[in-house]
Amino acid sequence: MSYKLYGAPGTASMCVHWMLLELGIPFEFVSLDFEKGDQKKSGYLRINPTGHVPALVMDGIAYGEAAALLMMLAERHPDAKLAPAIGAADRALYLQWMMYLANTLMPAFRLWFYSDEGAGPQNVEATKAQARIRIEKVWDRMDALLCDERPYMMGAHLTAVDFLAGMLTRWSRDMPKTAADWPYIKRYAGRVRSLPSYRATHEREGLTGWI
Repeated sequence: MSYKLYGAPGTASMCVHWMLLELGIPFEFVSLDFEKGDQKKSGYLRINPTGHVPALVMDGIAYGEAAALLMMLAERHPDAKLAPAIGAADRALYLQWMMYLANTLMPAFRLWFYSDEGAGPQNVEATKAQARIRIEKVWDRMDALLCDERPYMMGAHLTAVDFLAGMLTRWSRDMPKTAADWPYIKRYAGRVRSLPSYRATHEREGLTGWI
């Protein structure tokens, strides 16, 4: 198996970069410069026509979508046990949280960070206000899941959900209320931030904060 990850520091590619490091498998990381518009240049668009990151080339074929890539990697490396097996009792909950974070929380963050895209530049503040409401509702639900003080989102074991959730808690770090303002998320976020693979991702991407 060969892997080549295209991404940019701190963006949606971070969770895939982090999982690859956790898996301890060889891969190449290509860092795109968003300020120079690398993600919109023809060379990258041939790899990922959406112009978004991440893109992961697996055995010569490129794929996108962060949550899907996490799930694919977990399935390609079953010995790491980063996904419940098909038929396992917690498989449905695992799939639900992967889709919920990808379909609800990630779009809300996009509205927060790119608020002019929601309803135009004249409605930026209203868009951000609505995005914040959506984000904080997810934290409410996540905090309720973690209130039994489980180590990870699915319970005792690290799974693909944690790479996605861990990255998204980081995205809240400059908001008026961060994910760590929810007590059980705060405990959980501290645990995932202490993982050597999380710290290695920060070092490799040159990131500071939320560590």
